[in-house]
Amino acid sequence: MARTKEFNEDQALDKAIEIFWHKGYNGTSAQDLVTHLGLSRSSLYDTFGDKQKLFSQSLQRYQKQSQDQIVKLLEESKNVKKTLHDIFKQAVIESLQDRITKGCFMVNSSVELAMHDEEIAKIVKSNSQKMEEVFTNAVRKGQDSGHISKATDARVLARFIFNTYSGIRVLARAGERDKQVYDDIVNTMFHLL
Repeated sequence: MARTKEFNEDQALDKAIEIFWHKGYNGTSAQDLVTHLGLSRSSLYDTFGDKQKLFSQSLQRYQKQSQDQIVKLLEESKNVKKTLHDIFKQAVIESLQDRITKGCFMVNSSVELAMHDEEIAKIVKSNSQKMEEVFTNAVRKGQDSGHISKATDARVLARFIFNTYSGIRVLARAGERDKQVYDDIVNTMFHLL
C-alpha cells in the first residue's frame, strides 16, 4: 500500500522557488533542497523527480502566480496607465528593498538556463508571449480610454513595456541601489506612453 504524503506539494514548490530564486539552478545542491524544503531525499525525488523537474515545476508555478497577479490588476483597472505605473513603482520598491539582490526568478532562469535547457527555454518563451499579450491588451484598453497615446502600435508598446520591466529586474539582480536610476527608466517609459 502506498504511503500518504505528509506534506503539501504547493508549499514545497513555494520553498523550492525561494531557494532556486536565491541561489539559481546551478548554485542549489540536492542537500540545499532537502534542507530548505524539509523533506527527505526519497520524498523529494518520489514526488518531483529529479532536480531539473523540480526546477521546471517551480518556474511554472512562479510564472502562473506572477502572471495572474498582473493580469488581475490590469483587467480590473479603470486607468491602465496608472495601473502600469503602480506595477512599475512596486517593481522599483522591491528592487530597492531586495537585500539579497534576487531580481526576478523568470529573468534569472532565462539568463542562467534558457540557452542550454530546452524545457526552460520553452517556459521562458511562453512567459514572454503571454506577457506580451497581457500588455498588448492593456495598452489597447488604455488607448481606447484615452489614457495611452495611439501614436505607437499597442503591440510595439507592449514589447517595450515588458522589456523595460524585465530590465528593472536585471538591474535589481545586479545590485543597483540608486533610486534615481530606476526613476529615470520608469519616467522615460511613461513619457512615451
